[in-house]
This record gives sequence, C-alpha cells and structure tokens, in this order.
Amino acid sequence: MLSIALAGKPNAGKSTLYKAATMADVDVGNYPFTTIDANRGVSHVRTDCPCLDREQRCEGDNCRDGKRYVPVELIDVAGLVPGAHEGRGLGNQFLDELTNADVILNVVDASGGTDAEGEPVEVGEHDPVEDVDFIQEEMDLWLASIVDRNWESIERQSRSPDFALDESLVDLLAGVGASELDVARTLRELDYPEDPIAWTDEDREALAREIRERTKPIVVVANKADIAPEENIERLREAADIVVPATADGELALRNAAKAGVVEYDPGDTDFDIVGDVSDQQQQGLEKIREVMTEFGGTGVQGAMDTAVYDLLDQITAYPVQNDTKWTDGQGNVLPDAHLLSRGSTPKDLAYAVHSDIGDGYTHAVDARKEMRVSDETELEEGAVIKIISDG
Repeated sequence: MLSIALAGKPNAGKSTLYKAATMADVDVGNYPFTTIDANRGVSHVRTDCPCLDREQRCEGDNCRDGKRYVPVELIDVAGLVPGAHEGRGLGNQFLDELTNADVILNVVDASGGTDAEGEPVEVGEHDPVEDVDFIQEEMDLWLASIVDRNWESIERQSRSPDFALDESLVDLLAGVGASELDVARTLRELDYPEDPIAWTDEDREALAREIRERTKPIVVVANKADIAPEENIERLREAADIVVPATADGELALRNAAKAGVVEYDPGDTDFDIVGDVSDQQQQGLEKIREVMTEFGGTGVQGAMDTAVYDLLDQITAYPVQNDTKWTDGQGNVLPDAHLLSRGSTPKDLAYAVHSDIGDGYTHAVDARKEMRVSDETELEEGAVIKIISDG
C-alpha cells in the first residue's frame, strides 16, 4: 500500500485533514502539537472505475456508482518547527516517520493566521510562502545529517580496491527509501569529488537535497483556503511546483453531514446536495463550503491525494480478475480488487502485487477489455482489467 505523509508546522490543519480523509477519531485542536504520537490510517485515492464500461456496477464499498476509491496509507505526525532536524520540538520523531512515506503533503496555513511556531496570529500576518521553503529545508537538512553521521563509514570503504560509491550510497540511503535507480540518477546530476574523503559539507547537502526530491516528492496543500486572502493562494502557486487549495474543515463537515444523511456527497465531488433538514446556521455554513468548492473545484482534500499519487508518483490502477468475461473473482464479485502500480508496470508486476506466490508462478495474462492474451512486456494502462494465469 502506498504511503502518504502529512508534513507541516503545528496548527496548519494536518490533523483535521487526516480526520476528514480517514474519518478516524483523532484530537483536533487550535494549539501547537495537537498530535504527539503518529496517527496511521487508511484513506483512498479516487479514479474512474472500469465498471462504467459495463452494464453492472461494482457492489463493493470502494466503488460508488463508478467512482473508485483505492486504499492508501495516510500518516499524520507531530508538526515541525524551525530546527526540527536538530531535534527541536518533536522534529526527530516526525522526520523519522517520513522514511516510509512515498510522497509528502505539505499542509500550509494559506490564511497566514499562524506564525512559524504554529501559534495563532491575525489572518494575513504570517507569510505562508515561508512555510513552503521551511519544510523542504528541514527535510533536506535532516537527510544531510543522516549522510554526515555515516560518511566516515563511506570513507573507510573507499580504501578498498573494489569500492563502488553508488553501492555504498544505496546501503546508506536504503533506510530513507532510496533505490539503486534513485542513487544512480542522483549521482548523474551532481558534480562531486571522486574520492569521498574530499567531499565537503556542501557536497553532502547537495546529495541529500537531490535524494529528498527523488524519494520524498512534495505536494503543497494550501489549507484554510476558505479564509485565506486571495493573494496568498496566488503567491503559493508561484512558490511551489504543485499547489492544491483546500479546506480540511469543509471536507470534514461534508463527510460528517453525509454520514448523518444530511447531504449527498462523495469525496472528490465538486458539489453536494442537501437532502436532510438543516437549520439556517447549518445552511449558511454549507453554502459557504459550496462557494469554496465552486472556486477551487472541490474541497481539495481528495484532490491533493489524487494529485500526489496519480500525477506526482505517476501511478496507474489495475484490476485483477479471475473471470475475464464477467470481470469477477471466484465468488462472482465484480472488480473486487484494485492495485496501484507505477506507470510502465507489466502483467507480471500486477501478479506480484496480488501475491508473491502468484508472481512466482506467473505464466501469462489476458486483457479482459480486449479479450485477448497479452505479452509479458505489455505496459498496463490506467483502468486495466487483467486475468492472471499462474501456477502459484
């Protein structure tokens, strides 16, 4: 399961976003360090379900009339403050949690209503652009400190005649999610001394920065967009590559209202319908949320996760089935399972995603859409429906 981590300073709205995205029971408060121990839960990314191409819709909980929700892990940990990489606040605890994350949502208080430490100030008083740079810098310095602490080992290894810098760095950086390919591509981008003993602090920081960009890509969530000055949203868009305006409060309100039967709303919808009795005050609150959704195309919570997984990580969704005619499993359930795979993945990769034994015993696959056997080298596309034939 892919893992998304929520980063940000205290009181930016991470816990509210986490609660809205998972509907888990967590503390939400208007003060720094609401979160002490990491919260881990299951949320979902949204895509179009292949059942839209069939007469029969899926009956599972993860498909709502063709809106398919694919599970991902969501992690919410303590907020970062300046100096977190040196252990200030709960920084070390937070940064260590990032080692298992595939992508980061940097939740920024776009309203400028909290200072660098997460303390409340007047809306517009703090510059939210500073929070974009600050999170990246803390993560880069944290990774640089890991490299520094272990560099003496690299230097010792370099005295060996069969020393290979890339292999040593893979061993060093595997714990933060760096693969052989990540290290190889990073070294191609850097200008560095051949002898590790000659590396400077600047060389190691450049290595850490490049590794972080490759292994911990970031989507900026401009939270509290409902109360943020318009110029703040625009400046955030100029300051970061990917920015998604959001109202975590609005998303949580809609999910609670939908659970209570007051509104019809599915996460990621651009609008909702009021179907239950509401007071005048509730009506006003819901209409305020609707205004924000109209402006930004939704509350942004689902959109941020979808952007992180499908755009930034470039994932696709593939659906294994046992019956390639009816698109069902052995019990007759239509499209019961969905797997996220990197773009370029093959049917055999899907087999391993289902189970290692299925992958080990893989013989061939059938494209259920085209009703034909496909090559083992076929690159799967979004929404692929595949029957795997395996001895496993």
